Amino acid sequence: MIDQHTVDRIIAAADITEVVGDFVTLKKRGVNFLGLCPFHNEKTPSFTVSPSKGIFKCFGCGKGGNSVNFIMEHEHMSYVEALKFLAHRYHIEVVEKEVTPEDLLQRNERESLMVATAYAQRYFSDTLHKHSDGKTIGMAYFRERNFRDDIIEKFQLGYCLDQRDAFTRTAIREGYKLDYLVKTGLTVLHNEDSFDRFQGRVMFPIHSVSGRVIAFGGRILKTDKKFAKYLNSPESEIYHKSNVLYGIFYAKKSITQENKCFLVEGYTDVISLHQAGIENVVASSGTSLTIDQIKLIKRFTPNVTILYDGDAAGIKASLRGIDLVLEEGLNVKVALLPEGEDPDSYARTHSASEVLDFIAKNETDFIAFKTRLLLDEAKSDPIKRAGLISDIVRSIAVIPDSITRSVYIKECSNLLDIQENVLYSEVGLNRKKKMEQVLGKIPAESEIKTTPLPGFVSNIFCEEQEKEIVYFLLRHGNVVFWKPEPTDENQDIPSVSIGQYIINEILNDDLDFKNLVYQKIFNDYLTQLEINPIVDIQYFVNHPDSQIGQVTADFLSNPHSLSKIWVNHETLSEDDEDFLHRAIPKSILVFKLKVLKIADKNLQSELPKLNPQQVEEINNILIKLRELKIIINQISKELYRNLL
Repeated sequence: MIDQHTVDRIIAAADITEVVGDFVTLKKRGVNFLGLCPFHNEKTPSFTVSPSKGIFKCFGCGKGGNSVNFIMEHEHMSYVEALKFLAHRYHIEVVEKEVTPEDLLQRNERESLMVATAYAQRYFSDTLHKHSDGKTIGMAYFRERNFRDDIIEKFQLGYCLDQRDAFTRTAIREGYKLDYLVKTGLTVLHNEDSFDRFQGRVMFPIHSVSGRVIAFGGRILKTDKKFAKYLNSPESEIYHKSNVLYGIFYAKKSITQENKCFLVEGYTDVISLHQAGIENVVASSGTSLTIDQIKLIKRFTPNVTILYDGDAAGIKASLRGIDLVLEEGLNVKVALLPEGEDPDSYARTHSASEVLDFIAKNETDFIAFKTRLLLDEAKSDPIKRAGLISDIVRSIAVIPDSITRSVYIKECSNLLDIQENVLYSEVGLNRKKKMEQVLGKIPAESEIKTTPLPGFVSNIFCEEQEKEIVYFLLRHGNVVFWKPEPTDENQDIPSVSIGQYIINEILNDDLDFKNLVYQKIFNDYLTQLEINPIVDIQYFVNHPDSQIGQVTADFLSNPHSLSKIWVNHETLSEDDEDFLHRAIPKSILVFKLKVLKIADKNLQSELPKLNPQQVEEINNILIKLRELKIIINQISKELYRNLL
């Protein structure tokens, strides 16, 4: 861990013009500098660097930030990696926590394993190109798939001889320890007898994001059904398959430029698409998608298109895993290839423009795709149809963005021929269950619940109230807001903190913040609560996102300017328990009331746009307006009682 003093020195030393200038040609334009944006293709410069402010900003794609943000974005590095990069650039010694002997041992072992896998890649590639069996057997397979020489070399493909221990013997003779060969999975040790794991297979090296070989996939060329067609390296100190996507090293630049990632299943799918000229593609290597793999894609783009080969059984088996992608906030589309084709075969018989044109015309958003797929299966069976609706609702409920959820609810309402209100209600129940799994159920005895909003109210924002709520969250989130009476019956009932109460109320009504910094703080606070019910506020003070750190510092150092409605209570101290017990629900009530009044105004404005013949639409709006009026009155009464 880098100490804060060193972080401050790095940020102070990193001249934004110099840092960006190492990668982008900049021209002076007044007090600023201008250049072509490195994050998207443009012909007219819209990328601006401001030396006085220490920031960059592209007015084309919207990316911006300081020197650290630029290195993170351009070089696809983490926050710590970017700091180290800049420290090296400005000759600043990085002071980290003291390395223990155990840390040093582990680091040395990891490096030794990396050296072993790098050697293995060279050995397998040399065998493919120079050994008679490699040329006649291994290369014949790659030629059969029409792989060009440059593609074979680019992906460092190879061949392992169909001999019991040819690789192991050679590696040991070259000075590589058997222990490391076994730990990487290259060699199998059984009863003191060692043999090659991948004998008789063509080899696909698996690279880390930085391009180092960390594992292998091997395809057998025999037709013997006793052997698995594909065999991967086992888990090791350097290879965790749930964290890795095949081809990510070769794809990351193109994914960033195209702002889209194509996801396929196998090694040859990736390679054939690359050969066709489509490089923004990675493979899950036949495994179900994991959270870590999804987050790896998210580092480079929020847009994913999954290419399926039309196998219905395989598609249905993968549907549940795609909910994880939605939950991470990615935009997921699906493209079905023509019957009998997979990405490998289709890319080998079509040009890049033909493949991309087909995808563009046939890709559809995942929710609509899943709905139609399950509808075909359910047909008119009411039991299956009910199950389908529940399944779709679960998928929509995991999407973090309320606007996206609303769009999908509207679309599915039409596809399923079911009222939007019903879907909103079911989605709300699913999100509430998920929330209770994270936060625990807020005890009913606490009497701190406020009137919930109707499901059709969404995508309405009130930034002034957002600020007040986030202020209370950061400044008083760990304060106990409610606790049970100390009786034998209540001893297992947990207390409720201000942070838990606020998050419960906001999520319960599916409210979002227009201010993206406030929304990020809210999301991060929820994540921190999952780790520990007592949130360390220093996490936000030292947050990698400088805007979050700035907002936190402002809130912690300056008392909040109270809402006008509280002028009669200014004599109370902000740290007074009685004040907090009334102020927190009041803030949420005011937020809800303003949202409801805006929703009411929006619906009122819709009525004049309808003609008298649109009876159903008019009645639907009138029903919603009636419901809003009832809830506005309820919340107004709650707010009045709260003030008294």
